[in-house]
Amino acid sequence: MVPRISDKNLRPVAEKVMAGERLAFDDGVALYRSPDLLGVGYLANHVREKLNGNETYFNVNRHINPTDVCVAACKLCAFGKQKRNPSAYTMSHEQVWHTAGLGYSEAVSEFHIVGGLHPELDLEWYCRMFRGLKERFPAVHLKALTMVEVGYLSRRENISVRETLERLKQSGVDSMPGGGAEIFSERVRRIICDHKIDGDEWIETARTAHRIGLKSNATMLYGHIETEEDRIDHLIRLRALQDDTGGFQTYIPLAFHPENTPMRHMPMTSGFQDIKAIAVARLMLDNFPHVKAYWIMMTPKIAQVAQRFGADDIDGTVVEEKIYHDAGAQTAQSLRRGQLLRLIERAGREPVERDTLYRRVSRDEAAFTVLA
Repeated sequence: MVPRISDKNLRPVAEKVMAGERLAFDDGVALYRSPDLLGVGYLANHVREKLNGNETYFNVNRHINPTDVCVAACKLCAFGKQKRNPSAYTMSHEQVWHTAGLGYSEAVSEFHIVGGLHPELDLEWYCRMFRGLKERFPAVHLKALTMVEVGYLSRRENISVRETLERLKQSGVDSMPGGGAEIFSERVRRIICDHKIDGDEWIETARTAHRIGLKSNATMLYGHIETEEDRIDHLIRLRALQDDTGGFQTYIPLAFHPENTPMRHMPMTSGFQDIKAIAVARLMLDNFPHVKAYWIMMTPKIAQVAQRFGADDIDGTVVEEKIYHDAGAQTAQSLRRGQLLRLIERAGREPVERDTLYRRVSRDEAAFTVLA
């Protein structure tokens, strides 16, 4: 019998984990349904430490959202606005470049760039924006545009997804975030995000990105109308794509924040659910090198706890986050580098600064005079 497992229904799963065997669909459902959070966490921490030891990764990054104008009207979203909305905004290129430079120092290693599906901004507009960022900040990695944004631009330009991605890559995009995946279940997507590409299109866009050399992250939005089976189906489909391409770097579970959305009647997720989402992902995604506890979404304290439940990354400084805060997030807009270091150390982990591709960053502290 595997120690520290009180739920008898979990013991067959625990034996597979300890033997290094891949978990099946039914195993994942059993993990989600188990009341033994500490037992699930024990197993997830075992896998986490086997893969990444005592290290927790972070980076010095900046989020930029060029526009919140969006042709979609997803029930899950509090960020996107119709163009006629008086509070909607669209930055000019100059404003994007200026925003990128606010508080910039050599410490910044990544710009994370996503936005709405704007009806008037074409592919060349984005390519020019990225070229301008690379000219001004050549050493900064551009992690930009979700699979959803790429699919929208592809249809708008009437060109293939591959050509769209190749043009973005040529303009300076270095990798892609993992947003827009939501839940792959067709039943759920029809209700919460029927204006977006479907789950199969998200998977195929990611596959194409990986094949032309663009690494990406992957996400799952949970805590709305999905079932445990929908969540495990989502994870297994991500795992299958990773088997094929090896292009995913990090998985980030994202809790649904209902405030200011058409689904505001739904309850917030609990810390129990957030930690369980981290742990189950670490156990199911055996071919993903990293699982991130996104502190903006789950609060710094829960992100700390998650470092003992399967997570080995806590994201970065962020500087300004709009999407979750428009949905009612009460977390800080940013954390300084020193705060991230303390957060990780107080979780009993060893902080490791990374770049977007998980290469270690070693700097003189003087380089962090602006952000730290």
